[in-house]
Order: sequence, then C-alpha cells, then structure tokens
Amino acid sequence: MKKNKLKKVIITGGAGYVGSSLVPLLLKSGYEVTVFDLFIYGENVFDLWKGVKNLHLIKGDIRDTRHFNQSIKDQDCLIHLACISNDPSFDLNPQLGRSINYDAFKGILSAVQKNRIKRFIFASSSSVYGVRSESNVTEESACEPLTDYSKYKLLCEELLFNADLRDCIYTIIRPATVCGYARRLRLDLTVNLLTLHALSKKKMMVFGGKQLRPHIYIDDMVEAYKCLLEAPQGKINRQIFNAGYENRSVLETAQLIQRQLKKQNYQAINIEIQKTNDERSYHIDSSKIAQVLGFNAKHSLEDAVTSLIKAFERGDISNPLTNSYYFNIQRMKELKLN
Repeated sequence: MKKNKLKKVIITGGAGYVGSSLVPLLLKSGYEVTVFDLFIYGENVFDLWKGVKNLHLIKGDIRDTRHFNQSIKDQDCLIHLACISNDPSFDLNPQLGRSINYDAFKGILSAVQKNRIKRFIFASSSSVYGVRSESNVTEESACEPLTDYSKYKLLCEELLFNADLRDCIYTIIRPATVCGYARRLRLDLTVNLLTLHALSKKKMMVFGGKQLRPHIYIDDMVEAYKCLLEAPQGKINRQIFNAGYENRSVLETAQLIQRQLKKQNYQAINIEIQKTNDERSYHIDSSKIAQVLGFNAKHSLEDAVTSLIKAFERGDISNPLTNSYYFNIQRMKELKLN
C-alpha cells in the first residue's frame, strides 16, 4: 500500500455483504479497521481475523447518536455502508427503513463534523437514476428515484452536499448491483439468486427478462472503496462516482449462468420465463471513475458466477434457498427489528 496518513477506518454496516469482503482487503492493506454494526447476521463473518490487533468490532445502532459519536472518535475515515438495503426489505417496515436510511444520516453527519473525520465515503445507489432512456447514464444524468429506498439515498446525498463538514473530504459512490461470493452472502440479488436456484433446483425462473441491471463483482466493488480511500483529495472531494461493469438484461444474465454451469459439466439448466408488472430497467455508465481515478473493474459476470459455483461445491453455502442468513427480508421478519 502507498504511504497514506489515513490509517484508521470505521465502517458502518461493515459486517454486511460488501463489508465482509472490504474489511479483509483493508486489513491486508495495512489499515486499522473498526466495524460498527448490529451484527444481525452474526459476528462469525470475521472468524478468520480473530486476534488481529488492527480489527475492532463494535456492536451498535447508527441511530444511537451518543454511542456512534463515542465510537467514531480518533478515526481518520468513515465508510458509510449501513442501511436497509433493498426495496422489499424497505417496504417490509417503511418507518424502520426511513429511520435507518435517512433520519440516522443527520446524526452521522454531525458525528463526522464533531470528530473532524478527514475522509467520508457515502454508499448511495445507482437506483437513484430511476428508469432512463439514454444509452449512457452518467453522474450528470437526472435522478428520478422510483422507490423509497432510492429516494432516501438521494435525499442523503443532498444532505451531504449541504452539510458543513469543515475540512472533511467527502465522496458519494453509486454502486451497481453487487454479485459474487462473500463470507456474508446475499441471495436476494439477481446474479446470486439465479445462480443458486440453478445449482439447487436445476432451473431458473425469470420474471420479464428484458429489464436491464448494472452489475459489479464484489472483489471489484471493494477495490473501488479502497481506491476512494487512497485517491488524492482534489480528485474526489464533493464528487459522485458510478461504479459498475456490465449492464445486462435479466434474461441475458440467466443465459450466461446457464452457459457457465454447462462449462462446469452441470446438467442442462432450464430457464422459465414468467410475466411481470415490474418492468423497471436500470443501467449506468462508469467511465468517470476510470478517467478520474484510473479505476476499472477487472472481473466479469462469469467470474462472479464461477465464485458462487466454487463456494457451493466447497459446502460454504448451506441450505441456500431456505437459510434466512442469506435473505435480508426473512432475517428482518425473524428478528422483528424496529
């Protein structure tokens, strides 16, 4: 790692899907990492790093402003990943979703200011653009969010731009849909869900199929966060970056998975197409982060699918279609979060 004075990083939601891969990457790169999380999926995601002096786990709720303020003291950087992270989970309890995804953000910004955090990275979403007809949806494209989840992401962006954070360098990243294997796996995401259905049921069900989805392999996603941590401040301050790699229709994705499994000598996988009323289609252009920061995603959707196949064959994904550990909405129902 290049010499970097920003050594201490705190990550909200650091025990989630992206965090479970980001934390090990930063530890290997020499950072001191603090995870601030409710750990509703357990703390065993970091079992391989037990005893590592540069890793600190804090069980906490970002809505508890006093606890969060105490936890963020003496940190250099904050990466804010914590949220109710997809539309169905948000719709399950809209008040809970608002309290975590929007109301708590005001307290986080206050903590950033009070504790003089040097660098702040906010994980927004590419879904803030809504359905766009233009071929290249860039950071300059108009935002027309369609769901409460994406609307609150955009409102948080506005709060951030209007906040007085003193000398803090801050950046917004709008990720594509992340895919591929991680220790805290999510199977309520298109590529991951289709792949595990194919492996477990020998078939995939596609609703509609023409809808476009932007994707990025999780290993590339965490490298993007590391890139933002280490980039010169003049290149990232008050900037927005899309982060994606491939835009594919849902049907194309299913067909890609079908081909990858055939290459791995699996029996033929059937694709069943069902009608849907949900024709929402998202796609993004990620050329800015390449041009400004030199970051380019290196892994394809085939790589993501292969990582899931290998994890399944190793036995690292147990009861994939019934285990609530992999599905946010089921886990929220079990815990009755409020």
